[in-house]
Amino acid sequence: MSRIGKLPVGLPSGVTVDLAAGGVKVAGPKGKLQCKLPAGVKIDVSGGTLTVQRTAETREARAAHGLAQRLIANMVQGVTKGFARTLEIVGVGYRAEARGQALHLSLGFSHPILFQLPPGVEAKVDKQTVITLESTDRQLLGETAAQIRRLRPPEPYKGKGVRYSDERIRRKAGKAAGAAGGG
Repeated sequence: MSRIGKLPVGLPSGVTVDLAAGGVKVAGPKGKLQCKLPAGVKIDVSGGTLTVQRTAETREARAAHGLAQRLIANMVQGVTKGFARTLEIVGVGYRAEARGQALHLSLGFSHPILFQLPPGVEAKVDKQTVITLESTDRQLLGETAAQIRRLRPPEPYKGKGVRYSDERIRRKAGKAAGAAGGG
């Protein structure tokens, strides 16, 4: 039995789960989400909890058991609390501005970058250098944050670029540090 897959998913009040053919639809105060379940798992809703069970003991079913439980748990958390991801912009002259469903980024290129946010993702910019992305869909939020970071990834010498707020950049010594030690 999968350690992750056997954990029950608590359903808070206001959250409804609809089991469709091959998929799950979850609705709550922040919105609605749906996903297709992998083959080899079935869902039981009893009381205020949801459990995921395997229909077979094949390798694929065992692999999909924990995945299905986490997908459903993330959907339930998304429609109740939501998810947030914070990006920091480091560099002289680097800044961001949120305008509707678009981010206007100045990242040291010869032109500003217009990044269209997908539907379901909202952005707030604090102090022109901190971007907070919020969404009910965890996967979409992570993909969007990765796409923004990919526009100017942090470089190891000065640390300039777009990074996650909890990311640690491994710094390298420059040419001057190597030249000062020997010769």
